[in-house]
Amino acid sequence: MNLLAFPGPAYRVETARTVIRCWNPADAPLLKAAVDASVEHLRPWMPWADQEPTDLQAKIDLLRRFRGRFDLGEDFTYGILDRDETQVLGGTGLHTRVGEEAREIGYWIHAAYINQGLATEVAAALTRVAFEIDRMSRVEIRCDARNVRSAAVPRKLGYTLETTLRQRITDPDGSRHNVLVWTLLADEYPASPAAAAALAAYDAAGRQLL
Repeated sequence: MNLLAFPGPAYRVETARTVIRCWNPADAPLLKAAVDASVEHLRPWMPWADQEPTDLQAKIDLLRRFRGRFDLGEDFTYGILDRDETQVLGGTGLHTRVGEEAREIGYWIHAAYINQGLATEVAAALTRVAFEIDRMSRVEIRCDARNVRSAAVPRKLGYTLETTLRQRITDPDGSRHNVLVWTLLADEYPASPAAAAALAAYDAAGRQLL
């Protein structure tokens, strides 16, 4: 069987410790619990965390939007769950906002699970998905220049620090901060540690892609 016989996108990606999958509205209680427990950890780095905590209905509505855009092929936002899918460990995505034939990987991790390498494991898996399933020519990871943990992820995976966007983030207090832009190109990908990431990926019908 040719494992590339089916087109993407990958709706489900399994790694050693996680299930990375398209959100469903039924995940709203798990998402709310994870965000509520992590909001103080997330607030310095994630602009959306300034609006948290929100109620369960707001989470349901959010996940409906994520799912709708995913199904329409407009943007690809994933939940990161444990292998039993009983707890949300964070969120990630292969975002389309960086142009044609490109994806941007974003990620956040539950406060109770930081410093365990989960962001690197997830970003490596989605790097493989972007290049091997989605056939992208470029993948980007962007982060606040002050976020040392986040910047360590693309560095470990062989991404190149391409540029610094100056004063592109404005905090609620009005202070401005730089954004680091890390990139990996298709011809660089085979030499990246991400290319060796162990994973299984499946389409919307459960057919194996990788």
